[in-house]
Amino acid sequence: MFKFWKKKPAESTPQPPLDAPAPEVSADAVLPVQEADAHLAPAEPHYVVPSTEVAPAEAVDSSPAQPVAAPGKPSWRERLSGSGFARGLSSLFSRNPKLDDALLDELETTLITADVGVEASTALVEALRKRMHKREFADASALLATLRQELTALLKLVQKPLEVSTHQPFVVLTVGINGAGKTTTIGKLARRFRDEGHSVLLAAGDTFRAAAVEQLKTWGERNQVQVISQGQDADAASVVFDALQAARSRGTGVLIADTAGRLHTQGGLMDELGKIARVMKKLDVSAPHEVLMVIDGTTGQNAVNQVRQFHQIVGVTGLVVTKLDGTAKGGVVFALAREFGLPIRFVGLGETATDLRVFDAEAYVDGLLPASLGHA
Repeated sequence: MFKFWKKKPAESTPQPPLDAPAPEVSADAVLPVQEADAHLAPAEPHYVVPSTEVAPAEAVDSSPAQPVAAPGKPSWRERLSGSGFARGLSSLFSRNPKLDDALLDELETTLITADVGVEASTALVEALRKRMHKREFADASALLATLRQELTALLKLVQKPLEVSTHQPFVVLTVGINGAGKTTTIGKLARRFRDEGHSVLLAAGDTFRAAAVEQLKTWGERNQVQVISQGQDADAASVVFDALQAARSRGTGVLIADTAGRLHTQGGLMDELGKIARVMKKLDVSAPHEVLMVIDGTTGQNAVNQVRQFHQIVGVTGLVVTKLDGTAKGGVVFALAREFGLPIRFVGLGETATDLRVFDAEAYVDGLLPASLGHA
């Protein structure tokens, strides 16, 4: 493996100081972190009881319930073939190109434009160039095979599936900016965990947008999963606190908490996110057990800045990259892996619940690269 592909450890970020522990804490007993904060339990939580009514088709997947690993679903190659990464490399290698410096120059340009990043792309191509000059490649096909090996090796370092059986309840705090597909991802995760036999509870912590609360309720109804909410403009930390209390009392397996979609440049909202994490620790010092950041795969290199900011505030422990089947160029996954080394838990390869797939490094690379020279 090329030296530059070695995993770069994520920056060590000190966790926010814990509030003084208390043997028994109610929502009324939690003090606000800032004087301007509202009391953490301003209203009775609203418990949404799952119904059998069919959710609006535009809000969620309208397909009937089916196992996560449904047979006959589209392959990774079928889902990723339209990405900029796949199209660029297919075009490059389908011409049966000559093995020379011009080919490597084209390869570098393709990687950069596919959002792999300038530094990463240049390092990879220069390593390949040195090997080519040493006559280690018989032809362009051999170079393609090595490229496949090196890209797969990088992503193998971050291929770490999420294990939710280590705590009960296992608390997942989801974060991300507006439009990344965070609330939809939560709904799909609820479906996945439910199908795997886990009991699930959702916390509607995105109280900034009424639409987000309603969307999460719709997912709850569709998946027969309860949602705890307090409506728009409620204190998000209070909602999550109430949900964690409920999950603990009921013996729930997994609690997934939504949070307001926030821009990484909005300091006040980022502070609120840190507050939610601190309030959780009033009931469970180890919570949240996973801080799952949802990233829009179409945002390219800006995703790197987003992860850096969120990681500094709340300590991201896993990533979900969505919308990789559409206009995403696909290379940002490699950029994130090299920059942070954070586990990539899931990737979104389509609209249905079953298209949120556990990340598979080999399948992902195979879906982006041509099977062989002369084949797109």
